[in-house]
Amino acid sequence: MPAPQAQLLQERYGAAFEFQFKTWNDSLAVLLSHRSVRSYLSKSLPAGTLELLVAAAQSASTSSNLQTWSVVAVEDRERKERLSQLAGGQAHIRQCPLFLVWLADLARLTHIATQQEQSHEGLNYLEMFLMAVVDASLAAQNAAIAAESLGLGTVYIGAMRNHPEAVATQLGLPKSVFAVFGLCVGYPDPAQPTAIKPRLPQSAVLHKEQYSLETQERAIADYNDIMTDFYASQGMDVAGNWSQHSVERIATAESLRHRARLQEVLHQLGFELR
Repeated sequence: MPAPQAQLLQERYGAAFEFQFKTWNDSLAVLLSHRSVRSYLSKSLPAGTLELLVAAAQSASTSSNLQTWSVVAVEDRERKERLSQLAGGQAHIRQCPLFLVWLADLARLTHIATQQEQSHEGLNYLEMFLMAVVDASLAAQNAAIAAESLGLGTVYIGAMRNHPEAVATQLGLPKSVFAVFGLCVGYPDPAQPTAIKPRLPQSAVLHKEQYSLETQERAIADYNDIMTDFYASQGMDVAGNWSQHSVERIATAESLRHRARLQEVLHQLGFELR
């Protein structure tokens, strides 16, 4: 049974939430219950789970109905091992029974245009790559929500972008297809429970009529305290607060973890990005 509204809001923000909503349902409970799961049972997924998740993904919005995304489902143990190593050795990629790699895919439209002997110059522009990334992200989030509604756990793997050329080789990707991120799917290991991680207060992300940086300062300060308490409650030995961690993550090109050369890699993979 989903946790009650007040509990979920308290956990999501790490503090008492000001509002209680009269409109509430199980779908909202699933959304607010999201947590990243990094430890999975070896239990296989029921037959049809993959196809159901893809159906949910294909129910997401897509710009102009161009559907500029694809997904590669990886279940082979050895391939998951290789992808895990490319992602910095993340064990949960090896553990999960299903690893989904979500793709920005302009190859399909290129192929269709070529078959019809039509120009496809528009695919060479940054707008189309951005569209494909957005499409893939919307589709993946639908699949993640669907998985969690079935009692499964998920975690996104941005480290698919650490070594994009090697990932493309592993997955047999043609030109104009890029692995945006991965998604682990499986049954969470109850011996390794995962807590809901608090997010920034709404006053930091919700702007009414016009954007304001100045009004966020108090919210960020409060969030630093909330996250310090959260790390302590989870027994995580984390030095510094959220602001310090975030600044370290963007400090230098090296902080981007092999991804500073992404523009060069995208050109190599067939995206001109004019």
